[in-house]
Amino acid sequence: MSGPPWDSDAFEARLRAVGAARYHDQHPFHLRMHAGTLSRAELQTWVRNRYYYQTRIPVKDAVILTKADDAAFRREWVQRLHDHDGRAPGEGGLELWLRLADTVGLARDDVASLSGVLSGVRRACDAYVELVDGAELLVAVAASLTELFAGDIMATRIAAFEKHYPWVDGDGLAYFRSRTQQAPRDAAFGLRFVQQHARTRADQQRCVDAVERKCEILWSLLDAVEAAHRRPRRSRHVLLRADAERPDGQLAVLPERAVRLNAASAEILALCDGEQSADEIARTLAARHPDTPQAFADVHEFLGEMARLGVIDLGA
Repeated sequence: MSGPPWDSDAFEARLRAVGAARYHDQHPFHLRMHAGTLSRAELQTWVRNRYYYQTRIPVKDAVILTKADDAAFRREWVQRLHDHDGRAPGEGGLELWLRLADTVGLARDDVASLSGVLSGVRRACDAYVELVDGAELLVAVAASLTELFAGDIMATRIAAFEKHYPWVDGDGLAYFRSRTQQAPRDAAFGLRFVQQHARTRADQQRCVDAVERKCEILWSLLDAVEAAHRRPRRSRHVLLRADAERPDGQLAVLPERAVRLNAASAEILALCDGEQSADEIARTLAARHPDTPQAFADVHEFLGEMARLGVIDLGA
């Protein structure tokens, strides 16, 4: 981008404008969370899947450390690893998130195994690490600046849980409380760094773009969590016909295409009755096929693809 660099205040204002327009506090799932209308199952799905994001944070922070030649920067940034991993077993943000899992009724070993992570969530979180890994230090640090907005959402979340989800023990909110202090501290350091090192308009714009991309990633994570509790049904535009080329298969015929379904696909589609959630369907089929470890993730992936092709409507 051409033109002189923005002054520090104008640059900060542009970074903050991204959060005002695109931060995931405005995602419908978070709006429902803070309004107290999530079901217990929806909240559990969020906790289970968000843990994968929590595990990626120290990974991306370690990647950032490898890019930094300045010892003072590394001494400051390494605190983020300590915050999430702890300095000893049983400490840190990851442990606090597992306590949240305990209090919402999940088995912490199951959550820690990452076996129930939705493929859409995994892609979004991995995309964040890839963004940081592929960027120079300035842009990698800028991508973390969603922390400018994290303190406020944590305060809102604590109040919402205390008011609307009293069955969640207060000890489970310790992670959120810790971030009301850590996020503003980290954001202040990151903001100072990008303001000092983004010396051209082009550098500044790349920082703004990185914050936008990070917001897209956080939004995509919630899209996947929200989709898990929609109730898919076969589209009214679809006709099912026998597949002449595959005796055990079917064709889902739409006005503009035909989608070939094997026996496993047809089994999934048969459960799309508009009554069961995508997550319930995935769990039913995982239980039917215990020898297929990827069944749960595969079902969610299939339902997403069928929705994209118009074979199913995800419903409410």
